[in-house]
Amino acid sequence: MLTTPLDEGFWQDAGADKQHAALRDALEQRARGGQPMLGFQLKKAELAGIDLVNHGSRAGFVLRDADLYRADLQHAHLFALDLRGSSLMKADLRQANLHCVDLRDCNLLGVRLEGARLDNVVWDRQLLQERVARELLRRGDASAAQQQFQEAEETYRNLRLHLEQAGLFEQAGYFFHREMLMRRLQMPRFSTRRLLSWLVDLFCGYGEKPLNVVLFSLGLIGVCGLLYFLTGVNQGGQTLGLRFDRSLLGNLQDLLACLYYSVVTFTTLGYGDITPGGLARLIAAVEAFVGSFTMALFVVVFVKKMTR
Repeated sequence: MLTTPLDEGFWQDAGADKQHAALRDALEQRARGGQPMLGFQLKKAELAGIDLVNHGSRAGFVLRDADLYRADLQHAHLFALDLRGSSLMKADLRQANLHCVDLRDCNLLGVRLEGARLDNVVWDRQLLQERVARELLRRGDASAAQQQFQEAEETYRNLRLHLEQAGLFEQAGYFFHREMLMRRLQMPRFSTRRLLSWLVDLFCGYGEKPLNVVLFSLGLIGVCGLLYFLTGVNQGGQTLGLRFDRSLLGNLQDLLACLYYSVVTFTTLGYGDITPGGLARLIAAVEAFVGSFTMALFVVVFVKKMTR
């Protein structure tokens, strides 16, 4: 016996025909009637222009764990709709209003979002495919995890591009970082490419984290300053460094002078009031080289973030 959109079991019936015009009106009526909408099977459903906005409340309707694979949701009004756990794989959401929609735990692989309103969407910090891939790795299934990492990269890239088009650059930057991380996790574990990718992430978060550059710079200055203090540097014919026959205050003053020299060396200012000798020369050469590179990197990353 064929079911109709008004039958209770129709919505959970994956085999029922969901490709007719009456479906949109029936779903809108059900939502406004306050009836539960959990686990609905809406694969390839014709829902273009549907209005699922709860106009009587700031809290949106709940449509969790729905299967919206390839559903037509063009120009849909979905403000504040709770779609957690739903599959939007290859769904068509072009020109849809997704303002404040909750998309956590959703499968967003291949979703079409051209022209969609995406401000204040509730996203996962890690998309579904990434979480699945990490769980598969913990279970030792590297092959299946590789496929999930690939899908996660594709999904992050798709969302990033649409967020950039919508002018939401901060969220786009976060998804770009996740995209690059997924790409790295697909590389051979001990390969040079993966190591270099990890270093770029560590230093600047693939160009999205200027604070990483600052923290790295401060760390390098501190480490080199301590090494100068242990190896000794020269100032006016006197050696500055650790000496056990002096007071704590005297050693502290020399440590501060070594940190000052480290800052001068890192920034390649080279005042000449303090000079290295012996092993300290090698340390100074390395710090000056890394410092000039790091400052240039910071400028690039900072400008990239500020010009968005």
